[in-house]
Amino acid sequence: MVKYIIKRLLISIVILLGVSIIIYTMVRLMPNDYVDNKFSSQLSQGTIDMEDIQHFKELYGIGDNSFLGILSGYFQWLGNLLKGDLGISFKYQKPVGEVISQNMWISFAIAIVATILQFLIAIPLGISSATHQYSVRDYAVTVFTMIGISLPTYFFAAIVIKIFAVDLGILPPSGLIYPTKSYAENFVGQMERFGDILVHLIMPIFVSVILSIGALMRYTRTNTLEVLGADYIRTARAKGLSEHKVIYKHAFRNTLIPLATLLAGILPSLFGGMMITEEVFAIDGIGRLAYQALREGDVPFVMGYNMFLAILTVIGTLLSDIMYAVVDPRVKLGK
Repeated sequence: MVKYIIKRLLISIVILLGVSIIIYTMVRLMPNDYVDNKFSSQLSQGTIDMEDIQHFKELYGIGDNSFLGILSGYFQWLGNLLKGDLGISFKYQKPVGEVISQNMWISFAIAIVATILQFLIAIPLGISSATHQYSVRDYAVTVFTMIGISLPTYFFAAIVIKIFAVDLGILPPSGLIYPTKSYAENFVGQMERFGDILVHLIMPIFVSVILSIGALMRYTRTNTLEVLGADYIRTARAKGLSEHKVIYKHAFRNTLIPLATLLAGILPSLFGGMMITEEVFAIDGIGRLAYQALREGDVPFVMGYNMFLAILTVIGTLLSDIMYAVVDPRVKLGK
């Protein structure tokens, strides 16, 4: 197991290096960079000229977009990374690591609650659908699954805001707190602020859960149907075991084996934020900040954020492989 983990980590370093090269090159080759976006109005008004623009680009280290210029910029970024320095964000004017550490926790809070609810709802519904194949319940779950898979986030979020915030007026449409409300610094005031944050998070979490449980329900249903057709399930039934025990003691554990692969994507999603959801609901989580930084060509932040996600993905994949061995002892990770 230890040899396997060390080998995977060494391979992961090579993968992360390749990912960083691709991301840096793509960001540098974007049509507009941070300087173009920031000074476009001054350029159109004639207060600065192209020479000034080029000078600013040199100051930001993005002046030369030739092959050698991008290569030089990448190795400069890589050298700083090896020293533990992710650079200063162009847009937020703070160290990239500080921006990520300060803003990822609200994204984590939304994602962890949504993920827990997703599993609590999707897995039982998927199993129930499989055990009642071609019934009304099965068709209802299938329709619900297709809705969750098909609806775009921004469209469904807009509908939810229209119903609950505009028409019914029972939930706030955006943000984390009421902008016109002030909170005392004492315990009561902070608890009131915390309560308002929870109210503001109801719709983002609801949207995230509804749009994510569809794929997991379908995945669980398919795996359960496959397991229920296995010989050992027929043997368990032939021994006179109750259907409940057959499903939840024998079939359920083997259903979990393919679900272990989902761990690879859960970890980066927990800390990486949900760009579209956070943007629609105007929540300053790490996903929304990354989206805005990407639009404005903030090279240091985009690089830091994507490498952060890449590392989490590598860790998640490794944990997924280890979980395979835990759930299914037949799986060996020695090679």
